[in-house]
Amino acid sequence: MRRRNFIALVGAIAIRPLAALAQQATRKPLRIGIIDDSPAWDAFREELRNLNYIEGQNIAFEYREADGVPARLNAAAAALAKVPVDLIAVFGTPAALAAKRATALIPIVAISIGDPVKAGLVSNIARPGGNITGNTIFGPDVATKRLQILKDAIPSVRRIAFLWNPDNASNVAILEQLRPAASLFHMTLVSLPARTVGDFDQVFAQLASDRPDAVLTTNDPLHEAHMATVIEFLLQHRIAGMFQIRQNVVDGGLMAYGASFSGLFKQGARYVDKILRGTRPDELPFQQPTKFDLTINLRTAKALSLTLSPDFIALADEVIE
Repeated sequence: MRRRNFIALVGAIAIRPLAALAQQATRKPLRIGIIDDSPAWDAFREELRNLNYIEGQNIAFEYREADGVPARLNAAAAALAKVPVDLIAVFGTPAALAAKRATALIPIVAISIGDPVKAGLVSNIARPGGNITGNTIFGPDVATKRLQILKDAIPSVRRIAFLWNPDNASNVAILEQLRPAASLFHMTLVSLPARTVGDFDQVFAQLASDRPDAVLTTNDPLHEAHMATVIEFLLQHRIAGMFQIRQNVVDGGLMAYGASFSGLFKQGARYVDKILRGTRPDELPFQQPTKFDLTINLRTAKALSLTLSPDFIALADEVIE
């Protein structure tokens, strides 16, 4: 067999032939595996419906729960690979890495990744290669921009704390970006690692003792599952919070700067559609957000006894009053 023909054959086998899967839809529903279902996935399912995927007719969902725990993520991804599903959709870097470890054959769409290259998911954003693609929540210099916004909102801010998950490679990358950015703004950065639910008690104790001027959070799936508790604590102790997604501000956080969370899930659904129709994952570059929104909760500002300037409020894309 000629080498060129052999390479083409291997490439066709390496990732499931999804054009054939499209034909399979006429016989039985295509199966989408999802790890750790949550309300955030509603936008994903809604967009699939808009794309004419009807649950129970031409598409079915297989759910596995892991609560963001690394060992359980690995088990959940492995279980989905054994079903087997036709595609695995995941939220966040830890789940994406677990899916990658579970299969090199089943296509993976990873949603809301920090830095897919630094996380070891792909070697190139524009040309992912392999069986995984998706989108990222960060663009260039977002960490610096978040600190600038925080400084504009609260000029007196000096000491900031960063709540992050050491088991999330993207969180590690954010911490690496925040350290030089904090120095640029003459801020002191305090690390608040929390890799399990049990770690939050220690985090809260440190916050109550040290009382930083503000706390920055990520959209780590484990943390997001318990963000209501974080928001409540910050309100009770009158500590400003800078969040990454709008929903945290709707739920009572002070402010958020980041890409549209629901938009990322809808982007993920559109990639799922492309793949199920025959596009190979390695032909789809990781999408980066082009627009970032600032959301402010003035009720929370009042509860924290913060007076935000009219000029700063005018910068917001959305103000909750």
